[in-house]
Amino acid sequence: MKFNAAIPWGFALDLLLADPEGMPHPVVYMGRAITALEGVLRPRLPKTPRGELLGGAVLAAALPAGTFAAASGACRAARRLHPAAGFALETLWCWQALALKGLAAESGRVQAELERGDLPAARKAVARIVGRDTEALPAEGVAKAAVETVAENFSDGVAAPLFYLLIGGAPLALAYKAVNTMDSMVGYKNDRYLYFGRAAARLDDAANYLPSRLAALCWIGGAFLTGQDGRGAWRIWRRDRRNHASPNSAQTESACAGALGVQLAGPASYFGKRVDKPAIGDPGRPVEPEDIARANRTLYAAGGLALGAGLLARAVLGRRRA
Repeated sequence: MKFNAAIPWGFALDLLLADPEGMPHPVVYMGRAITALEGVLRPRLPKTPRGELLGGAVLAAALPAGTFAAASGACRAARRLHPAAGFALETLWCWQALALKGLAAESGRVQAELERGDLPAARKAVARIVGRDTEALPAEGVAKAAVETVAENFSDGVAAPLFYLLIGGAPLALAYKAVNTMDSMVGYKNDRYLYFGRAAARLDDAANYLPSRLAALCWIGGAFLTGQDGRGAWRIWRRDRRNHASPNSAQTESACAGALGVQLAGPASYFGKRVDKPAIGDPGRPVEPEDIARANRTLYAAGGLALGAGLLARAVLGRRRA
């Protein structure tokens, strides 16, 4: 298995620059494509559960396949133009597939507003990175939401993209981002997307199944490296990793709750409706703003572990095949 230097370079660029404002990003175009495809499919299919399931399945198949094909073709064309052009393009897309520093920066803004005592500003800041209703959250609820999204999005925004980068380079990682973007846009159990979004949600569950579990192990390792309760992270992960309707979402959240010695998840409001979710972790103490910084330190450590372990696995497999 050939070493792909674009991956560590892309990781380093994410650490240095995150997602510069105004820079074109593949996820933006994926979102536009999802909206356009939905607009094309819905009028042409019966407005029945079966018709919506079919339309959603077409979307779930077309977007990742089209993304992979387009990205693969672009990388091949760039390499034909010049090897440096191919390397630059793949490095760019490796960088854009990752979201470590951006996640830490956005959650850090939430912490800063909480520490200033500006709860309305903190609610607005956390609303940028969570899907739940934030208008009525107390300060502890805001801090808890930020910690939860750091833990959960370590899997979606760092570990899983790295997993697919290491397997299939930038094209496969962008195909994963297409799956993840579809789930974030149509994978809801509301009246509009209950049937149309089902295929996207199931595909996202499948794509994240192994990466989310590897991410949890990296988070536990990161907890040890950052002086948090690594043993608690292991214990709560083993106990509570299935405490979610999704097969994947509680994996890193449970490790994070154990590492911090707090309780996460529980009831939340989405689109004005209360959703009763199981609690994750033990109620040892209230979640506080500093827990966001603690989660971010583990985020960086776990990200480094994920990259190092992935590159080592590639090297070992490459030697065995040689």
